[in-house]
Amino acid sequence: MPLPLLPPVPYSCRICARFRFLVSFSTSSALNRVDYSEETDTHVSDYLQLQRRMQSYASSGDFSSALSTLNFMKNIHGKPTVYDCNALMYCYLKSKNARWQELVEMYFGMKRFGPQTNASTFNTLLNGMLILGNLKQAIFVVEEMCRSSLVPSFSSLSKTLKKTVEVGNVLDALTVFELMLRYDYYPTEPTLNKFISMLCEARMVSKAYFVFSVLLRKGYVYSVYCYNPILWALCKSGQSYIALQLFYLMKKKGFVHNVCSYTALIYGFSRDGLQDYVFQCLDFMQIDGCKPNVFTYTIIVKFLFDNGKFKEAMGFVGKMEREGCDPDLLTYNVVIRELCLRDRLADISEILRLMDQKGISPDSYSYAAVCGGLLKIGKVGIARKLVFDVISNVDTMDAAVYNIYFQCLCRENKSREALSLLKSMMEAGVNPNNVTYNTILSGFCSESYINEAFELLDQFKWDADGPDVVSFNTILSTACRRGKHAIIQRILHRMKYACIKLDVYSLTCLVRYFCTTGNFSECLKLLESLMHIGPAPTVVTFNMLLHNLCKNRLLGIAYRILKNLSNTKILPYVTSYNILINASLRERNHLLTGQLLGEMNRQNLKPDACTYGLLIRGYCKEGKIHVALQLWNQMLERGLLPSVVIYNTLLRAMLQR
Repeated sequence: MPLPLLPPVPYSCRICARFRFLVSFSTSSALNRVDYSEETDTHVSDYLQLQRRMQSYASSGDFSSALSTLNFMKNIHGKPTVYDCNALMYCYLKSKNARWQELVEMYFGMKRFGPQTNASTFNTLLNGMLILGNLKQAIFVVEEMCRSSLVPSFSSLSKTLKKTVEVGNVLDALTVFELMLRYDYYPTEPTLNKFISMLCEARMVSKAYFVFSVLLRKGYVYSVYCYNPILWALCKSGQSYIALQLFYLMKKKGFVHNVCSYTALIYGFSRDGLQDYVFQCLDFMQIDGCKPNVFTYTIIVKFLFDNGKFKEAMGFVGKMEREGCDPDLLTYNVVIRELCLRDRLADISEILRLMDQKGISPDSYSYAAVCGGLLKIGKVGIARKLVFDVISNVDTMDAAVYNIYFQCLCRENKSREALSLLKSMMEAGVNPNNVTYNTILSGFCSESYINEAFELLDQFKWDADGPDVVSFNTILSTACRRGKHAIIQRILHRMKYACIKLDVYSLTCLVRYFCTTGNFSECLKLLESLMHIGPAPTVVTFNMLLHNLCKNRLLGIAYRILKNLSNTKILPYVTSYNILINASLRERNHLLTGQLLGEMNRQNLKPDACTYGLLIRGYCKEGKIHVALQLWNQMLERGLLPSVVIYNTLLRAMLQR
């Protein structure tokens, strides 16, 4: 496997903004009772007695009385000391009634009136904030300590990082990690592993890689468990080559990879469609003495299924069993789905029987795989009956199975029934998701209830983000197809209000609408603006425009657009030229036909069977059968098989001669 160059990772990285601590102070607050500059009692109590009383109040959670007792100490020269204040906070934290707001009040009182805080003050406050679970204030205390030119201990920062990681607060954890780097402190192995895993799960791969690279240079990467999450995150985000480079880098440094490391690469290569790399990685894995597990094999089985290699995939299933790596529920679900797509119902029954023998019970994904496969091959009725039985007889069911049932109903033009079932689904405690709502919207649109579909946008209980681009596209595509100008305007207004940008599908729908209505000027304006601000139209969108321009005998405009495409990142396909060749032949513009063929040749685009078919048909119409036969022979020489239509065209022309 080739080893690509690893991009350098900068050491300095501002991870997150500083926290701004907001606390409201009133003139009647407890701090006003601790006025260290004003005498409040002429009686000077015994200092030790006051200490004991203050600590007793604090330990019982009576912060107000403890603070009042501390206030009496000011009548004794040099009292209260910072140690008295620290003792109050420490004892108060031992009580069950401690509140972080009162501790913060006291800290700001000390900062303003004295006595001057010391390291123990900050450590006590920090421990208190961690005990009370207030991580924002814990980080604030650490930063205050730094601003006071005091060095936080490794223990305090390590404990703070551990807490932020445990609660899953990514930004706070990054802030604490940066503070640790400032003092050359490094996380413990368990905390580091969890920290990197948390960053990867949050899709912050670059941050995870930054943390890892810094610690790697310092020699604080302990084991494979530290970088495996990064390998997985890179492979899941389509960066398998970078993952491969990291893999080799760690191997060079003497780290021993485990099954998880290899499986990550196999997943990444299969995701990117790199079949050779998948099996090379599997071979290297076995050579290194690392035995594939059930998850490794399942990834390969699914990869082979997705690439149409059914026999090879089933061979791997058999290999798993021979090597003592029994398929699990996930493996069987992958197999069941593929069998459904191939309409092999008898084999599905055998798989279910085998699962039952092994004590593996189907889950909601199993049912979804079966029903979804049946739905995909057009067996809507069977899928609907099966999923209805599942919903009726299985106690716990998730939204995925309901979504398939909704698809079945909507395919059968029963969108109103699907909407009614939605209420029952929610009453049963199953929360719908965007797929649920979008499926029902699609059903209403397919039944021409487009106004009702638009109203459902406001009636559905969407998640916090509201309808997505698919939701709007569902209605927009129907409105464009049916020429509903008012609905189109309303949808575009809603998308703008919701800050949802048009995607390629939205754009294609609008281009089709403008072409259908003959409004080519608006269509061209839309395409021109999107070429600059995005999303960039695809060649498919342009082909649709070219087809409609040619259909309306605007061949000149179509040709100019095709030529302009060469100045953009969107390169025309053979199909683009075929559209114009067809139009030029229809208009008997042989000069333009020759120019188009010449441009295809300059762009290394070889004529396909459709190109030859168009040319043969054009020459046959003009009675130039000998030229048509020459093109037919040329097709055969290039390994292109003429279609039945081409044969019929040639025969008809020869008989009419």
